[in-house]
Amino acid sequence: MSASDPSQITLHTAPLTPAQAAHLRTLLEARGWTFLARPYTLYFAQQGKLSLAVYEKGPKVVIQGKGTGEFVQFMLEPEVLGAATLGYEEVLHPEHYAPHFGIDESGKGDFFGPLVIAGAFVDAGIAKKFRESGIQDSKRIGSDRKIRDLAELIRNTPGATHSVVAIGPERYNQLYKKFGNLNRLLAWGHARVIENLLEQRPDCPRALSDQFANPSLIRNALLERGRGIQLDQQTKAESDPAVAAASVLARERFIDWLEASGSRLGIPLPRGASAEVKTAARRLVEGHGGAFLDSVAKTHFKTAAEVAPENYLRADLPSS
Repeated sequence: MSASDPSQITLHTAPLTPAQAAHLRTLLEARGWTFLARPYTLYFAQQGKLSLAVYEKGPKVVIQGKGTGEFVQFMLEPEVLGAATLGYEEVLHPEHYAPHFGIDESGKGDFFGPLVIAGAFVDAGIAKKFRESGIQDSKRIGSDRKIRDLAELIRNTPGATHSVVAIGPERYNQLYKKFGNLNRLLAWGHARVIENLLEQRPDCPRALSDQFANPSLIRNALLERGRGIQLDQQTKAESDPAVAAASVLARERFIDWLEASGSRLGIPLPRGASAEVKTAARRLVEGHGGAFLDSVAKTHFKTAAEVAPENYLRADLPSS
């Protein structure tokens, strides 16, 4: 199997250790790169049409522009990472390029908003296109605009069958009470997405998701159509192009819901489960009553009991 052409790559992301980040900076300085201030970065540098940002969170390096592939092959990998992988993904991970579904979710750890589960199909050609287009785990993409652009690209890619199941807060809270366990609810949602994908691609042999519970939970939730598919789970499954595409589609639906609902309510709905989230929840309770949280939030989070204890008894509610 031959390696793909790294010269076509214009975006690359890689995790770094703090020592690797410092060493990379030394190399860039020695080669005359120009350094500029950028938020959330340890440093940002440019040379010609190539830019490089090393983000505090991780840390991780993001390289963009013409010459990305050559920089990764001839500097980043041999001089910093000590491993050659770019252009050899098909050799190192042939399973990423075999026909399969990838499943991922968004909103699981967010008090406000839905739980969104999405799935996407790839084969070798689709997987290559996704890689070259910069589709990766949505948690590594800091821009909502970029999420939406990549989601549109996925939808417009011929053959890239996809499905998105958004479980709005009211339905989510009902299902959580029914299942009594978030992993069972997730398995139910994963199974629905797989069933939807199989309606369009009944010949797909395999589905992959991140490791979150015993795979038998998903298998038991599948209907007759899905019981013959191979179900795999692995940690950091978002490195797989199908799972990465699913994560982008799920994230897009989640952020669109938050934006539309916040605009309708006149109160921005923050992400996560921070103090800012609690402040917004208190404002909603003051304006609409405690029970209103059922329509906008996951009320098994401890935040619900903290801001509306008369509606959500802490003793009955596990924390997020």
